[in-house]
Amino acid sequence: MSSLVAASDLARAAYCPRQLYYARRDDDRAPPPAVREVRALAFAYPDLLDAPDDELAACPISVSPAAYRENLARLRERDDWGALTDPVARDALLAGKDCRGVAHKLVRSPGDGDHDQPTVPSLVSPGEPPERGVWEPQRVRAVALAKALAWEREASIPRALVEYPAVGVVRTVRLTTGNKAAYRRALRVARDLDFVPSRLRDSAKCESCAYRERCGVKTWSLASLLGR
Repeated sequence: MSSLVAASDLARAAYCPRQLYYARRDDDRAPPPAVREVRALAFAYPDLLDAPDDELAACPISVSPAAYRENLARLRERDDWGALTDPVARDALLAGKDCRGVAHKLVRSPGDGDHDQPTVPSLVSPGEPPERGVWEPQRVRAVALAKALAWEREASIPRALVEYPAVGVVRTVRLTTGNKAAYRRALRVARDLDFVPSRLRDSAKCESCAYRERCGVKTWSLASLLGR
């Protein structure tokens, strides 16, 4: 088990190898309480759909209560709404050929039988999605979970899910050639990381990084960039 790369490490490798270096050095992997609070929303979609404005406003959502209910109403139209709200398992530890990680949900696909058909993993993200698709670090982590589940079940797992409960949106990550290539790149970085990687330069990624100060990277606001 110790030789397996953590799926969360692959996400960091895809985001910033230097961030992964600091996280490993400090053995810093536990999510903060705020992350756990957002992830809890993913297990309460039906209740949140019917919740009044004041209750939603007290939740860690990133949009207005009205917009949140609209997003959940669209989510309810998905074929896998029932499976999302009643997952086969929660916080399932998966161990594959190369990596291990926790799937926050195992979700039965629409049309699957009650028992024998493979499920798909769902990663619950505390952030917000891009306009379309899924951010690369989350795509890499989702692919890692799908491959680990496929290894355990000896079955083909062609997709995974990424949930953004802070906005009430769920996106599908398919195991395409491009997504599997991104996974392999991150796996190589995570395995070979025995040195301090170079800093990113003027990257927006650094603004929200918990290791920004110790990293020493210079970040620039829009105003400072315009004045340069």
